[in-house]
Amino acid sequence: MALDEMFSNQSEELRACYNDLMKRCEVHLDKMHQKLPPPKDRWNEILNSHGVSRRDFLKWCSIMTAALALPPVFTPKVAKAAGMANRLPVVWLNLAECTGCTEALLRTAYPGIDDLILDTLSLEYHETLMAASGYQAEECLSEALEKFAGQFVCVIEGAIPMGLNGKYLTIGAKGKTGYEIAKEVASKAAMVICIGSCSSYGNIQAARPNPTKARGVAEALKISTVNIAGCPPNATNFVGTLLHYLLFGALPALDRLGRPLWAYGKRIHDFCERRPHYDAGEFVEEWGDEYAKRGFCLYKVGCKGPYTYANCSQVRFNQGVSWPVMAGHGCIGCTEPDFWDKMAPLEKPMADHAPLPLAGVEATADEIGLGLTMVTLAGIGAHALGSVFRGVGKEKGGEE
Repeated sequence: MALDEMFSNQSEELRACYNDLMKRCEVHLDKMHQKLPPPKDRWNEILNSHGVSRRDFLKWCSIMTAALALPPVFTPKVAKAAGMANRLPVVWLNLAECTGCTEALLRTAYPGIDDLILDTLSLEYHETLMAASGYQAEECLSEALEKFAGQFVCVIEGAIPMGLNGKYLTIGAKGKTGYEIAKEVASKAAMVICIGSCSSYGNIQAARPNPTKARGVAEALKISTVNIAGCPPNATNFVGTLLHYLLFGALPALDRLGRPLWAYGKRIHDFCERRPHYDAGEFVEEWGDEYAKRGFCLYKVGCKGPYTYANCSQVRFNQGVSWPVMAGHGCIGCTEPDFWDKMAPLEKPMADHAPLPLAGVEATADEIGLGLTMVTLAGIGAHALGSVFRGVGKEKGGEE
């Protein structure tokens, strides 16, 4: 279906914007096809070897198209971008972290298409997964930076310690600090993605009293990053960000904390399956009580859903089976800055007042996220149109 036909009832300005966006997308996909290195394995063969039918793949593409707030007519373009993912050079740095993000993203019992994309990324360097070590590993990194300069995506897992001139974290045979390595790699990357809350904000490493002076990557390096926050984050949010880059060659529309709006534009509270109990004033009073067994709202025992922006309740974890609130524990706010100090340890509401009347709680939550809910996925293509005005055609992913 042509865009003009699909948006026949929309304004001429909106149709023109989408036509322009489609043209930019086509131009960028063709450019990426020309300049990316050849694939190690054919994407169709990868899907077939894992029993993924073309119908299942297109269904997944439709879901990702909707998740990215694009109209259905972009589904073939999303499919084309997904097929290029195994050609995208990725340099993955492990800094001050627990490797939980790598574990969460790459381990799965029944791989879905998200997992296959992650498994087939052209990982040019990943300290946890690569066989090389010592000087040999450093040679791999140097070669990747030289060979794919300006083309690779830099993924950083973990905070950057700044204390003692960064010497709290030294890596490799040459004893470089994490700060030195991250600065060098990020300066040559097309885009920098912070995977997890450690690299996004500092997270547990930056918790009080923070003796190592750990910082998030953007703060430490003074650069623009895409923050896939979470402890750990969902693979869908990472894959969707890669697809956006392949489609448009630019950062997705971001909130004030550098998180993609399409994934972090709504509160946990807004799509929680326990929300009806919240609205009815039905709360778990203490762990293990009768109300907990009946699946009542967990706000009184510390759920931070009203204050936390993420899509966990929609995409879920473990092949989409469940997520923490569904499993019986309140949200700990792990996608928010300073969650370890401000949210995680507190099994009580952040506000001192009782959760009823509800207006008080809602006002508190909305005040924390002031301005975010007004610029989220209010309609199809909202963030895509924003990307047009941010410079969709830019090659340098770190610029807006």
